Amino acid sequence: MSHALSALSNFVSYEAQVYKLFKFKNLNVIFVREKLEKVDKPIRIALVNPPILKGVYHHQLYLPLGLAYLAAVLEEGGFEVKLIDCPAMEITTEQLEHKLSSFNPLIVGITSMTPTINSALLAASIAKKVCPDALVVLGGPHVTFMDKEIIAKEKTVDVIVRGEGEKTLLEIAQKTLRSEALHGIDGITLRNGDEIVRTPDRKYIENLDELPLPAYKYFHMDKYRLFGKKILPVITSRGCPFQCSFCVTSRVFGKRFRARSPKNIVDELEQLKNVYGADAFTFYDDTLTFDKKRILDVCKDMRNRNIDLPWDCQTRVDRISKEILFEMKRANCQQVFFGVESGSQKILDAVKKGTTVEQNEKAIKMAKEVGLFVSVSVILGYPGETAETLQQTINFLKRTKPDDVYLCVATPYPGTELRRLIEDLGWKTSMEWEHYDTTTPVFENPSISAQEIMKLRRTFYNSFYSPAYILRHFLKRNFYSQVMARTALNHMLWRVRSIF
Repeated sequence: MSHALSALSNFVSYEAQVYKLFKFKNLNVIFVREKLEKVDKPIRIALVNPPILKGVYHHQLYLPLGLAYLAAVLEEGGFEVKLIDCPAMEITTEQLEHKLSSFNPLIVGITSMTPTINSALLAASIAKKVCPDALVVLGGPHVTFMDKEIIAKEKTVDVIVRGEGEKTLLEIAQKTLRSEALHGIDGITLRNGDEIVRTPDRKYIENLDELPLPAYKYFHMDKYRLFGKKILPVITSRGCPFQCSFCVTSRVFGKRFRARSPKNIVDELEQLKNVYGADAFTFYDDTLTFDKKRILDVCKDMRNRNIDLPWDCQTRVDRISKEILFEMKRANCQQVFFGVESGSQKILDAVKKGTTVEQNEKAIKMAKEVGLFVSVSVILGYPGETAETLQQTINFLKRTKPDDVYLCVATPYPGTELRRLIEDLGWKTSMEWEHYDTTTPVFENPSISAQEIMKLRRTFYNSFYSPAYILRHFLKRNFYSQVMARTALNHMLWRVRSIF
């Protein structure tokens, strides 16, 4: 799961090309377009990124790329789309009610992750209240694995889209428009009277280049700034052949790596730079460097087109080389993020990472030698964790000296092997989904208490974000060093305020 901070110059030409693609490759879309011309009112679909509920912790705002792709596909299908990005626009539940009522959509699609599921369900209730005839659809990783439970309990939710959603939601929209039954659509869960129907999983999209570029025009892009800089997201691949026990990527997007072409990727970067004024890019891929030739080609094309904006990415320590890191740096990559997970080989083996402590140490050293800002994440409190393994992780961090560290609390998200393991162990686990934020312990580990984990996190950050750290990174020209200097300063000021 990505923790990184983480384009066509002629946008009109791009829109024409995508229309041509759908015209010849998707007869259903043409049918919808023709039918739309005969109806009395536009066929409207609202896509909702639900509000942040009061008292719920949330990370920095991240543009929901899933909704951006859905909006692009629906628009090319002839539907009128309204994207309601509640967190970015600070839209309350009351304001959401008004926006949905005034738009009067045929379908309301709501995205959700585990920490935001309660907000998503509240948004579904609002949608049913103000648009009782609209079809309410939920999608996202949480509902993909909790589909039966949610459909059985939440009567305001009509359909759940499981996994990859672009083709599924388009097909739902087409069939709803024609008043056809939805039961023949792959990848959905819905009710049929008192029965819960779970249709077969949808096949994955083989050629990701066939998807239109995300419809960024529906977002207020200036809202996605960090210390004044507009850092915009890109995802270039789906699927993961690795089976880390704490992650659901391979279950949502498949075990086979599927990737966009270098040209398609750099077209998007060009659009983000020239049309939307990006100051930096953040790649959301779990393993950007999985295909060595592809990442080298992407870097080469970025230099040829003079993209020349700072960017960051996430990858695995066993999928890099000095050559790859050097070429990334030449293309103005400034930060690389590694999920090292632990300084204990025992824990690395337990999470099925498939790497070693030595590989982790070598990768950090190599990236720093190239001149990259190096961020890492570790997991605290995984089953089998002890005071000794925690100390091994702290020693590893002190020894390797990464530029930034994410101390993540082991979190058993629905669909993960970690969750099944904890259930099998019979450990008490919280069902308060808003706490599933990787900063809050949500299960009881008899070997290490939640209090010990939180104390370790607090002690580490208070030491790590020191005055020397702030000065060191403030003096560097690296874009991410400047960001982290300010982040560390904010942390120190917060500590001072909390004391007084």
